[in-house]
Amino acid sequence: MPMMVAEVTRIMGGERTLGRRIRTSEDLRHAVEDGLPLEVLSRVVRHVAGSDVGAQALKYRIVPKATLHRRKGRLSLEESERLERMARVTAFAEQVWEDEDLAREFLNGAQPQLGGQTPLDLLRTELGARQVEELLMKLEYGLPA
Repeated sequence: MPMMVAEVTRIMGGERTLGRRIRTSEDLRHAVEDGLPLEVLSRVVRHVAGSDVGAQALKYRIVPKATLHRRKGRLSLEESERLERMARVTAFAEQVWEDEDLAREFLNGAQPQLGGQTPLDLLRTELGARQVEELLMKLEYGLPA
């Protein structure tokens, strides 16, 4: 799967929210390593959830509630990685489904090909994200899932 830096950056709120220009995978990696701005968390979860109500619960999958209330400025490396992973898989799902609402439905719905889990549940780990990306790749190219 090619890295869709422009789409990931768009989901994260763009240059204004990120506070820097992101053009390449290397730029995105540096932004993640430096810790993404806290505002990026709100942008991504609102985009993925589609509503403020769903975004609240999704936010705590990235940063635990108690930690979030203490957090100022930037996310940790681990939190930034989880958030980038969510934005990256969301961008890929939107490419496959060619519709934000259909992609959101896929991400939030239990998928038999993923053992009945939702893709968002699997995004907690990089290996889980790879499973979701593999399924999306099969859907994109019409391969048996």
